[in-house]
Amino acid sequence: MAQPHQQGRSNPQRREEAPRQQADIGWRNSIRFASPDAELFNGIAKEAAQGVARSDAYRNKPTQLRRFYDELLLWETRVSQQPLEAQAAKFAECLPFIRMLNAKAAYADGRKLVDRTFVDLMQHTLSEVTNPQTLTTCKYFWEAFMGFYKQERQD
Repeated sequence: MAQPHQQGRSNPQRREEAPRQQADIGWRNSIRFASPDAELFNGIAKEAAQGVARSDAYRNKPTQLRRFYDELLLWETRVSQQPLEAQAAKFAECLPFIRMLNAKAAYADGRKLVDRTFVDLMQHTLSEVTNPQTLTTCKYFWEAFMGFYKQERQD
């Protein structure tokens, strides 16, 4: 027979949360995909990766973040593989699913797999996606981010 949960007793399967640092997200204002800054895939992506890497030691594992990048890559590939004249229509068809990455990031935050800094970055970058060209720029940003992030988090 199962024992009732005793109050005040710690759950050994639940890991303790690290104290959250207030992440400096000043770099977020530099992330623009319609007219990208020359440093978007270099300095800005590196600052974003450093900000997310510093925000929580127990969350934001590179493999978890890679899943989000992989899904973004999937949607960008579906759009960019279309003939040029059909890309806008395919983009409009895929946009709700691209934006659904926000809900998936929020869910991962609720499960303590990612933190609010990552969720905010995902929301901001997806809000910049307005057409096939900005989707491709978003993909390149996340590609650069993942490269710098792996350098920051060696786990």
